[in-house]
Amino acid sequence: MNGRIKLGTAMLTRVVEHQFEAGIELFPDTPAEAWQDEADLLVPDFYRPETARFRLAIQSWIVEVDGLTVLIDTGVGNDRDRPHLPALSGLSTDFLGALAAAGIRPEDVDVVVNTHLHTDHVGWNTRRVDGAWAPTFPNARYLMHDADHRHFGPEGAGHNAGAALVFADSVDPVCEQIQLWDDNYQLSESLWLRTASGHTPGSSVVWLDAGVPAVFVGDLTHCPIQIPRPGDACSFDVNPAEAAVTRRRVFTEAARRRAAVVPAHYPGRGGARIVARGDRFRVDDWLGLDPV
Repeated sequence: MNGRIKLGTAMLTRVVEHQFEAGIELFPDTPAEAWQDEADLLVPDFYRPETARFRLAIQSWIVEVDGLTVLIDTGVGNDRDRPHLPALSGLSTDFLGALAAAGIRPEDVDVVVNTHLHTDHVGWNTRRVDGAWAPTFPNARYLMHDADHRHFGPEGAGHNAGAALVFADSVDPVCEQIQLWDDNYQLSESLWLRTASGHTPGSSVVWLDAGVPAVFVGDLTHCPIQIPRPGDACSFDVNPAEAAVTRRRVFTEAARRRAAVVPAHYPGRGGARIVARGDRFRVDDWLGLDPV
């Protein structure tokens, strides 16, 4: 499987943890006929018309550039108690084996970027060691947006039973390695983080430009139906209207820069270069990765 590609002088590696399907009712603003109208875009990699369900991959992206090994999002993690999300509770995946197969040891990772603090983006921040949660990446800085840390933390508006579990097993155990940031953050010559609020208050994107540009957008989009329909919300968005504005802004900049848009949850080839068509966008070409 081709899970690695060069983007200029950067090496990009895809590590897939888990795959599943969900119902299209998670896109309440998207009419049923739109899924048929966009069949050429969606079938077979992203949408099953016979079941009206769409496919998602939970995956991490590793960028090696500027002497750094940067891991973007860390998936669900093993052995998590997630009663609020049964499909993601108690997973036992070979994520670390997949990482090793890509030639990456946990101790080699310099930076972990959590694009936001939902459970399926922070899980492998930690792993169980002798019955306790310990950092998976012992030498890494864990970059988290301050707005999300406050929103989902004990004093925040988004703190509930689910968020408390996520903080207890995936955030608090790495507290000594966390670096909070706000607005914009330059990580290296080729990498920078920018706020992309809406899905969560502190959702962020990671821009890469080492000769061939890309933007890692986390949950700015969950399915390619949102490329031609960027105004359509996902039920997981904390602020759907703000998420739609952010999606249009980032898509517009990506199209202008000819940057590949690389979401957290696209199966298939994982990401695409897009072009603007009026107030919508279209896929120009997909990343050169083997489809999953």
